[in-house]
Amino acid sequence: MADFDYVAIDPAGKERGGRIKADTIDDARAKLDARKLFVVRLEPGVVEAARKRAGLSLRAPKLSSKELTLFTRQLSTLIQVSPLEESLRTIGKQSEQDHVRAIVGKVHGGVLEGRRLADALGAEPKSFPPLYRAMISAGESSGSLPTIMERLSDLMERQAVMRSKVLTAIAYPSVLATFAIFVVAALMIFVVPKVVEQFDTVGQELPFLTRMVMAISAFLAGYWWLLLILMALAGFGFWRAMKVESFRYRFDAMLLGLPLLGRLIRDLHAARMARTLSTMIASRLPLMEGLSLTANTVHNRVLRKASDEIVEAIRGGGSLSAALRRAGVFPPLLVYLAASGESAGRLDTMLERAADYLEREFDSFTSAALAMLEPIIIILMGGIVAVIILSILLPILQLQSLTGA
Repeated sequence: MADFDYVAIDPAGKERGGRIKADTIDDARAKLDARKLFVVRLEPGVVEAARKRAGLSLRAPKLSSKELTLFTRQLSTLIQVSPLEESLRTIGKQSEQDHVRAIVGKVHGGVLEGRRLADALGAEPKSFPPLYRAMISAGESSGSLPTIMERLSDLMERQAVMRSKVLTAIAYPSVLATFAIFVVAALMIFVVPKVVEQFDTVGQELPFLTRMVMAISAFLAGYWWLLLILMALAGFGFWRAMKVESFRYRFDAMLLGLPLLGRLIRDLHAARMARTLSTMIASRLPLMEGLSLTANTVHNRVLRKASDEIVEAIRGGGSLSAALRRAGVFPPLLVYLAASGESAGRLDTMLERAADYLEREFDSFTSAALAMLEPIIIILMGGIVAVIILSILLPILQLQSLTGA
């Protein structure tokens, strides 16, 4: 069966809209007639139309983080001045992406059928995570949906900024290092063999540096394919090993133990958790529910285990600050500010301040790291190129000295 969106007039003269399932559009019209509804508009549902245009993709469409952030901000703005149903219709119409229109159309159809927004969002769990739906549900239950949507959009925009900074911190040195590796590999595979083969007929023993570079160059030129196969196998083996929980836990623990990277990962997790909990507490969502939902979004297994232990400790009657201190993996500042917030009854404010501080620390750390990484990579690349050039020049200088003698 397919979905069809309709607008109809009921016997009381009121306009009604919704979605109906039927094999064909004629069957849908017949079902509406049976309900004594006068059909004004009847067309294939947004989801069905998008699927036909996309050619029935094997993977179900979902909103990306950027699209979800934009949707949240648009909805937060529109529901301030218009009904929820009209706001969703407007967002769906103005979107340029088929899959976004399909998902928003499905949510809109659920609202038209009389469901709460949180329940309608639950029809697309891949696009709207449990934490997101829980905050929407809290807003609907308390009658403060516009306020909570505003807080939620602010939260998601801050998280988007942090994701962008993390990607920038990773992408820039990665691209620079990859380019440097390709340049050195091209020199060793294509340039060095053409130059040093001129020394084969000299009859003199070449300098050690030249012989070493020639050996590496010959190996790379003859067995580059083997290196690619080995790297692919190593990558596949690592991917498979990361599926094993015991290996993943040890690997994540090793990452947290690294001098700089470990602190960066801990601070990022702590900032995200503090920001999320601050928003949820300000929205009157239960702390236990917020912690449980936040723990499921943590990728590092060690930090996830610590988050689960915090949930169990609070469930047993402990405080948030004591549970954070007992976990031993969170920054002392977060523990101190959480304790201050609990004693003063301003936990949401203090958690927000902790998140601001940790994010500023991350900004300063990544700025300093990027400022250092660029010259380090350039110096390393220059040093390797200098060694290659020197290995070529040494035999030439040796021949000139012999000739002069």
